[in-house]
Amino acid sequence: MNNSQNENSICGCNIIHEDIVNKVSQLLPADDLLYKLSDFFKIIGDKTRIKILHALFESEMCVCDIAYLLNMNQSAISHQLRVLKTAGLVKFRKEGKVVYYSLDDDHVKNILDQGLIHLSHK
Repeated sequence: MNNSQNENSICGCNIIHEDIVNKVSQLLPADDLLYKLSDFFKIIGDKTRIKILHALFESEMCVCDIAYLLNMNQSAISHQLRVLKTAGLVKFRKEGKVVYYSLDDDHVKNILDQGLIHLSHK
C-alpha cells in the first residue's frame, strides 16, 4: 500500500463515538463463542479437509473412496475425518464393515458455498 492510500485509511480524529461503540459492544458475541468460531475456521482452513467436505457435498463416501479420489493414503484421510467428526462437521454410519461418511448438516455446505461465492465475485 502506498503512503497516500495508507494515510486515507487511518482516522484523522481522536473522537470516540460512544453511541456507536456502546451499540456495537452490546451486539458482539461472547468471547467463548468467538473462540469456538475461530477454532471452527481453523478446522475448515485446511485444504485437505475442504476437499473432503466438498466431496461429501456430492455423496456420502467411505474412507477408501475419499482416499482414491484425493490420491492420498487411507490413514491420512481417516485422520482428517476424525478431526472433522470431532468438530461436528461430518457424521458416519456403518454398513457391515464399511463406514460411510457424510456432512453432519447443510450448514457446512452453506458456509463453504458462501466462501466460494465471495471469492468468485472479486
